[in-house]
Amino acid sequence: MEDPLEAVRSRLQAYTPRRLPESGLVLAGVLVPLYVDGGEVYVLLTRRTEHVATHKGQISFPGGVVEPHDRDAQQAALREAHEELGIRPEDVEVLGPLDDVSTVVSGFLIRPYVGRIPYPYPLRPAPEEIAEVLGIPLRFFRDERNLRVEWVGEGASRRPLHFYDYGPHTVWGATARVIRRLVEVLN
Repeated sequence: MEDPLEAVRSRLQAYTPRRLPESGLVLAGVLVPLYVDGGEVYVLLTRRTEHVATHKGQISFPGGVVEPHDRDAQQAALREAHEELGIRPEDVEVLGPLDDVSTVVSGFLIRPYVGRIPYPYPLRPAPEEIAEVLGIPLRFFRDERNLRVEWVGEGASRRPLHFYDYGPHTVWGATARVIRRLVEVLN
């Protein structure tokens, strides 16, 4: 049987991600964890607690600020996935990077890395940071009918906000932009 993530790997390896200037923004790395269950690819997401400093209650990827001891944003993403979910860096096969994403309100420059994790995996969510872990089929995000776009701002600062409503959860903001870019790269 063919590995469903082989196409993702080859697309990402052939892709050159867009990098944004870091000036004035805080560099953060996030892991976009993918896993295969029953031949289908899933995206692993988390719902943040109401106790974290930023993005309270939002659906997000594991990740965080690049610390001085991190070699780069990829290492920060892997470290944070371990701290937040117990995913050991050596258990992640990094498939490739995606475009940088900046957050307007919180001032982060997010550098996402798509990675494969084994399934099933003994996740250990950090209770102070993670309220819930979600596995959403990648096909859900690839179906354009599940994407909702709203326009915000005026004039030159007008920009689209992407939303995916999955059951009681809404994936939006930077997380939705990262997913949207992944889908564009794969299509």
